[in-house]
Amino acid sequence: MTPEVHSHGSEELCDAGLELYARALREGHVSSDSAAMAPCLIDNGMLHPAVEDLGRLEPVPPTVALQRLLRSSEDRIANERRRGQRMADIFEPLMRLGTPIATEDTPALRILSSKRRTGQAIEEAMAEGREELLAIQPHDAQVSKRPDILEGAMKRDQDFLDRGARIRALYQHTIRHAPYTRARYEHLTGDVEARTLDEVTERLIVIDRTVAFIPASADRSLALEVRHPALIAYFVNIFDRLWHLATPMHPQAVQQPTLNGITPRQRAIAALLIEGHTDTDIADRLGMNVRTARVHIAKLAATLGSESRAQLGYLIGQSGILDREG
Repeated sequence: MTPEVHSHGSEELCDAGLELYARALREGHVSSDSAAMAPCLIDNGMLHPAVEDLGRLEPVPPTVALQRLLRSSEDRIANERRRGQRMADIFEPLMRLGTPIATEDTPALRILSSKRRTGQAIEEAMAEGREELLAIQPHDAQVSKRPDILEGAMKRDQDFLDRGARIRALYQHTIRHAPYTRARYEHLTGDVEARTLDEVTERLIVIDRTVAFIPASADRSLALEVRHPALIAYFVNIFDRLWHLATPMHPQAVQQPTLNGITPRQRAIAALLIEGHTDTDIADRLGMNVRTARVHIAKLAATLGSESRAQLGYLIGQSGILDREG
């Protein structure tokens, strides 16, 4: 009888694959035939042929397998972010050329001319919402300095949850321990979840999968209200992909692993350093201030034994901390 093959995405692990991997860890190896029903273990490099017996598969250590999968996820996030930035660069000058595309009842695209008007439009949409709010919230220093903004957002969110709706929010990893973020989720009750990534896209809010809000200028003074079904579907698809890759923060937090003394945040900084980004760029992309970024860079340099910025880039490459194998 031919064994059932479990088909799924390359970044996923099926139950059969996890069970087989656990057996390989316990016993030290499994046969090649037994791995046929879970090819994800071969595709993800979690099992590899033994040197002395090609018919036998041996497991890589769980810490190595985890880092490999995390690195693959980070690559996908970076690709999505670059794609989103290219689209934003293309559409920003186009949005200034003409009038919004309109339907008989409601404009499919509408420019909101100020942060105050944007806030009003979001409140109005949430007041009508009954199902779901999807939000990508990059670090915003103004929020941490304005408790009134946080209080207003919490009241708006709680009213939305009280109507039986759900909230899913994505942040950068640096927001996980911010006091205003903890305060927000400690006081919200209802179906609310939050996850984090090293980097997120620009701000996005989607309400009931019918209306979305995105920045329309670099300083976020302008916003674009979107009601076009195809664009809404695209935004939801991007959100769902990032959500799948993100690390849970609320209601139950999952801690990211530290490898060889290098924290997940330091690995994210290392990846941007070897791409040639400045301290300011790194801080902006990871949602922290420049001083904090420089503290992490200094700790990374100390861990790797670097005495200069140029040497640090070399040591990052030699250390293997950014390799798929971890």
